[in-house]
Amino acid sequence: MTGVRVTVPASTANLGSGFDALGLALGVRDEVEFEVRPSGLVVEVSGEGRDVPGDESHLVVRAFRAACARLEVDVPGLRLRCRNAIPHARGLGSSAAAVVAGVAAGYALAGHELDTTALQLAAEFEGHADNAAAAMFGGVAVAWTQGDRFRAVRLDPHPAIEPVVLIPEQESSTRTTRGLLPASVPHADAAFAAGRSALAVHALTADPSLLLDALDDRLHEPYREPAWPATFALVKALRSVGVAAAVSGAGPTVLALPEDGKLPDEVDLTGFTAHHVPADPAGVRVAPLG
Repeated sequence: MTGVRVTVPASTANLGSGFDALGLALGVRDEVEFEVRPSGLVVEVSGEGRDVPGDESHLVVRAFRAACARLEVDVPGLRLRCRNAIPHARGLGSSAAAVVAGVAAGYALAGHELDTTALQLAAEFEGHADNAAAAMFGGVAVAWTQGDRFRAVRLDPHPAIEPVVLIPEQESSTRTTRGLLPASVPHADAAFAAGRSALAVHALTADPSLLLDALDDRLHEPYREPAWPATFALVKALRSVGVAAAVSGAGPTVLALPEDGKLPDEVDLTGFTAHHVPADPAGVRVAPLG
């Protein structure tokens, strides 16, 4: 095989109280072509993220090299063509998509199926498996850790789930927003989060009418509000008129899950652009170049 074409979906994570544990793949895809060459590295990027470095520090390249090294595949040279549709630094899993694209390409060139070892490698880059699992396997991802191992299961989203992502202009830094989180939370808030994250799994897969309650959170969103006041104001406005809403990942994008896929006219969306995107059931896809 001289190369592969990989497409990988965006994802939204946390989903209310499911901090680092719940993810949902979204139908916005990056496309990356990996062409094996005798030597050298060429990185071409179009669409989102054109200002990222075009050398060995590029995240897709790093993930690809890590997968090849783990599987003992020798790729002396590489031409990478990235056509990016996932907004960067907006809480929509662009870094997880980049990592999963690189890992999937390495596994394909080695003749290996994606499995728990591939998820482990991708999650090691991220530090958690919710976005990575959603991007790799599609659908609803339920992620956890077992010792130093990252684990996840994939579930089918309910067919009535119609996500709307509301994207602002400003970018986010997960590292910065994680720094706002406290070292501990009150026991009552932890219990609240446990119940709501369990309910979110049921609501996303079996009964979307419960999403308004399911996406409520006390575990991480209140502590991040100072970083994104407009984001949290929009989440509160949507919830006040009965629309299930949460911060997407670390923000600043807002995830809304209206029952009929439509947002009420009375909600002020100034500063945000609404995009209706389906849940993506498939996850990463790989095909030979040719």
